[in-house]
Amino acid sequence: MSVIEARFGARDAKLSGAVEMIHGAGGRATAELIRTLFRRHLDNPLLAQGNDQAAFAVEAGRMVMTTDAHVIAPLFFPGGDIGSLAVHGTINDVAMAGARPLYLSAAFVLEEGFPLADLDRIVASMAAASRAAGVPIVTGDTKVVEKGKGDGVFITTTGIGVVPEGVEISGDRARPGDVVLLSGSIGDHGIAVLSKRENLTFETEILSDSAALHTLVAEMVAAVPGIRVLRDPTRGGLGATLNEIAQQSRVGIRLEEAAIPIKPDVSAACELLGLDPLYIANEGKLIAIAPPDKAQLLLAAMRAHPLARDAAIIGEATQDPHAFVQMRTRFGGNRMVDWLAGDPLPRIC
Repeated sequence: MSVIEARFGARDAKLSGAVEMIHGAGGRATAELIRTLFRRHLDNPLLAQGNDQAAFAVEAGRMVMTTDAHVIAPLFFPGGDIGSLAVHGTINDVAMAGARPLYLSAAFVLEEGFPLADLDRIVASMAAASRAAGVPIVTGDTKVVEKGKGDGVFITTTGIGVVPEGVEISGDRARPGDVVLLSGSIGDHGIAVLSKRENLTFETEILSDSAALHTLVAEMVAAVPGIRVLRDPTRGGLGATLNEIAQQSRVGIRLEEAAIPIKPDVSAACELLGLDPLYIANEGKLIAIAPPDKAQLLLAAMRAHPLARDAAIIGEATQDPHAFVQMRTRFGGNRMVDWLAGDPLPRIC
């Protein structure tokens, strides 16, 4: 029995011990950690080949590739953890091109002394999320840094996917007159993380909206292949993401505040904490921009999916050489929705 196996005990027993520098040395302890923890949860035919890369057939169409580093604090929060978040976030980045995600890779930077039980919980969560999404983790890497030179665990995930023929979705394709749609309520993820970080309690627990959106995107693209733009409003929230799109497409965007979905508990929490929900991170929502004659068809397709039942039309693209994002408030006034200044919620994704 190996040292790792002795610490792990039975396959499903609670783990003990912590990550040690020897686990990152590339020797027997590294191999045992990979075999008895990572492969135990993530096993699939490509990963089982044990190579330093994964080889697979390439499908017809344009390939999409993205990579994302995850440094959230705390690692576990209401509605998710860094493991499921790493899977969902990368799948969503691939899907925002209208692509079907195919495979993921995962790289872990572990701090010496990090509890093996917590690492096991994180990897199990990643495995559950990737299997539920049907997007396997097929290769990866592990490094260990000295105690005090990390912050528990950092995870970098890379994803690839394929875009169907005839689909052209990009942040620079919005046109004046196009309609802006949002798949559901904003701010859930950021407030869920903040509540855990600061030990805040609310009347009802606010859960992260972390979810893989590729099946929603597939149904949207099937209904309206001519979608112009898709983007998930993660770090910087709705406000920052719309400014990115406006700059890429060189259009203005006008929002209707009353049309933007936000849960009462999230709204109340933001008001209490002095935060603007427009800039709070989301991990299970998307923005879509489509031609005006396709907006109602797209909205119906979104609302038919369980991840977008509260989808809404929230605004339109306008002719504006300054590429400003503006919002008509509930009181009938106008407000600039500028780029986020500073970071009210550090380490949120």
